[in-house]
Amino acid sequence: MSSKLPMEQLQAASAQPTSEDTRAQDLFNKQKAYFASDATKTYEWRIEQLNRLTRMLTENFERFADASRKDFKTASQENAFEVSASIATSESTKSQLKEWMTPVDAPLPKFLAASGHKGIVYREPYGVTLIICPFNGPLVLSLRPAIAALSAGNPCILKLSEALLATDELLLELIPRYFEPEALSAVVGGREVVTKLLTFPFDFIFLTGSVGVGKVVMRAAAEHITPVLLELGGQNPAIVDETANIPDAAKKIVWGAMAWGGQWCTSPGYAVVHESVAEQFVAECKKAVVALYGADPKSNPDYSRIISPAAVKRLASLIDPKKVISGGKSDASVRYLDPTILYPISWSDKIMEDEIFGPLLPILTYSDLGKLLAKIKSLPKPLAGYVFSRNQQMIDRVLGSLSFGGGAVNQTNIFLFIESMPYGGVGTAGLGNYYGKYGYDSLTHAKSVLISPPDVAIDHLFPPYTNEKVQAMDQWFDY
Repeated sequence: MSSKLPMEQLQAASAQPTSEDTRAQDLFNKQKAYFASDATKTYEWRIEQLNRLTRMLTENFERFADASRKDFKTASQENAFEVSASIATSESTKSQLKEWMTPVDAPLPKFLAASGHKGIVYREPYGVTLIICPFNGPLVLSLRPAIAALSAGNPCILKLSEALLATDELLLELIPRYFEPEALSAVVGGREVVTKLLTFPFDFIFLTGSVGVGKVVMRAAAEHITPVLLELGGQNPAIVDETANIPDAAKKIVWGAMAWGGQWCTSPGYAVVHESVAEQFVAECKKAVVALYGADPKSNPDYSRIISPAAVKRLASLIDPKKVISGGKSDASVRYLDPTILYPISWSDKIMEDEIFGPLLPILTYSDLGKLLAKIKSLPKPLAGYVFSRNQQMIDRVLGSLSFGGGAVNQTNIFLFIESMPYGGVGTAGLGNYYGKYGYDSLTHAKSVLISPPDVAIDHLFPPYTNEKVQAMDQWFDY
């Protein structure tokens, strides 16, 4: 079913906006009016939006991949993944959407069920959604949230990261070609645009970003009691015990720390290795850097760049030259930083103060697992956690003791590729989760409705309250 006609009927005949914040206000007003028409609540409208998104990506696949490459993802697998993963998410969502939208029967107390009552849980869209996008996932961290929002029946405005010059230009060109502004729009700009957007009474706000921005968003959302989903970050541990497959662990952790130029929120922030295998692990990490990126990573097209010269300088300032085992060189003018291994690192070193967000891997050691877990638990909760071991008792202890958003055993990063598992942080690493059905549920309100036959009364609810009626209240807890 086409959504063209009702959208055209609702389009305002206003003059062209004169600034980005004025344009944002105009888009917000249009989306509010359109959502109020109930057009977005149909299965057909939602499928149409996902079809449009898939067409936009497939018909412009190479343009999107090239834009991502220009912005910083020079590795072909990474810039192609941005496009292909977004298409796959859209298609997967389409295949399951009808089932997700089907109202669900809820169990009832026996006496209600016996008297013909029914409990139904409907999932309804929140409404106009603001999606604040980061730079590190040019498409997957903007369009994946948009897919969740649109499949749930929410029109949305993407606030694009101003750091992604090529990708922003392409999205700003193509989104208006493939979508009506009442369904999906995009704006770009710095702090002033975000500040303006956060004054609007959005129905839902979805942020992927830093802890600092997360706090700003929560404060702004509080003014309108707006629900939020926050995907933030943290310093993610990779624990390697003495039973681990050391060459395998080193290669996976080095890849996890260096892929995407280390600019991924689930990248291992540090490796902490049992002291008995630390030297072997460090040696294997050095081998892994060469195996993955060669002796000259700067000229290797499989190694991605850093987002900006300023980011290179910040990362370079974290490197203690005395502790460089591999790498350590940088060239801010071309946004390059070596894949760098640092050892031995202590908890008090500068590099351990905050999330690194770059291709630096500090290596620490431990001797007592209990003390290590206590130390990690004393820090802000990480978004991801990894453990490398052959000892199931040790694995169970780590997973049971540490709180983190998600993670893996004997692997890094790739849990976030899996559409059927929820992705989200806890504590300072975030609030709420998405991916697949979990995203659909997060972007909809569960509306519970009790349906009573028109000729059935629950007499014990009404006075006068006899002993029998008071005792009858126990039936409400008998399922």
